[in-house]
Amino acid sequence: MKCLQCQNPESKVLESRESRDGRTVRRRRECVSCGYRFTTFERSEEQPLYIIKRDGTRELFSREKLLKSMGIACQKRSVSTKSLDAICDWVESVCHSSEEREITTQKIGELVLEALLKLDPVAYVRFASVYRAFSSPDDFVIELKLLIERAQKNNFNLDLEKEN
Repeated sequence: MKCLQCQNPESKVLESRESRDGRTVRRRRECVSCGYRFTTFERSEEQPLYIIKRDGTRELFSREKLLKSMGIACQKRSVSTKSLDAICDWVESVCHSSEEREITTQKIGELVLEALLKLDPVAYVRFASVYRAFSSPDDFVIELKLLIERAQKNNFNLDLEKEN
């Protein structure tokens, strides 16, 4: 890595730290020529991930699109952007850990629903209504019944009494 000060290509590593998620290494370096100190971040290159949409078309995975769709479902809810980032990180991690370089929107939608269920049941229903293309109030009723059944079966508290 070239020194930012004198452009010398040689530097020595003074300190290395792995990030919390284990995907990035932070290195503190010193130029062997001028002594200038600087920090670099190293991340392994991941293969591009393609999304197979419902109509069969393919496009590159977009973290921004995923964050935007979850953000809409969480509008006016007490869900932090940090929580949504964590869900995105988890979804990306699951997708990249599989051997497949292409993943369906259905799989991504199910992963998001799984995470939103634990985070905010109202956001879960909102996301499900778009993801599953609800077309009538009956679709909401059916989804809510399934949600309540799943919560009771898994001993999961939906906090339906809580005000947000």
